[in-house]
Amino acid sequence: MERSSELEALIALHVAVDEQVDKLVRLHGERLLCRRGCRDCCVDDLTVFELEADLIRTKHGALLVEGRPFASGACAFLDDAGDCRVYEHRPYVCRTQGLPLRWIEGSSEYRDICPLNDGQLTITELQPAACWLLGPFEGRLATLQAARAEGALKRVALRDLFG
Repeated sequence: MERSSELEALIALHVAVDEQVDKLVRLHGERLLCRRGCRDCCVDDLTVFELEADLIRTKHGALLVEGRPFASGACAFLDDAGDCRVYEHRPYVCRTQGLPLRWIEGSSEYRDICPLNDGQLTITELQPAACWLLGPFEGRLATLQAARAEGALKRVALRDLFG
C-alpha cells in the first residue's frame, strides 16, 4: 500500500473511532469530566505506531521542526494553555481517553475508567454497550501498521517526533 493510501486508511479508522466515541460521550453526557483543558492522561510516556507518527509528521511538519515540545512530564504536543496542538490528527490512544473501558481476557471481563470519572459512573453497573470495548479498533490499527512494515509493530514516543 502506498504511503498516502496508508494515511488515508488511518484517517478513516480515526473517523470510525470518533463516531463510536461520540456515541459514548452523548450517552454519558455530563458524567464524563474529561473535556477540553483536561490533560491528566496527556503524559510523556505515550507511544504510537509508526503509522500514526507518520500522520503527525505529514500534517504537522512545521510544528515538529520549528516548534518546541511541551515541558517533560506531560505530552510534548500540549501548548502553553494545555491544549493539544495536533488534536485533529491525534493518535488513537488519545481519542478514547476518559471513557469507561472494558476488555475480555479469556473468559473474564475487566473494566476501568479515568479516576476523574470514577464515582461519576458506576462502571460495574454499566451495560457492556455503554463501555469502549478494547480490541476491535486496536486490531484494525495493528493490521494497518503490520501491513506497512511487513509485520513490524514498531512504536514511537510522541516526544521523539520533535527535532
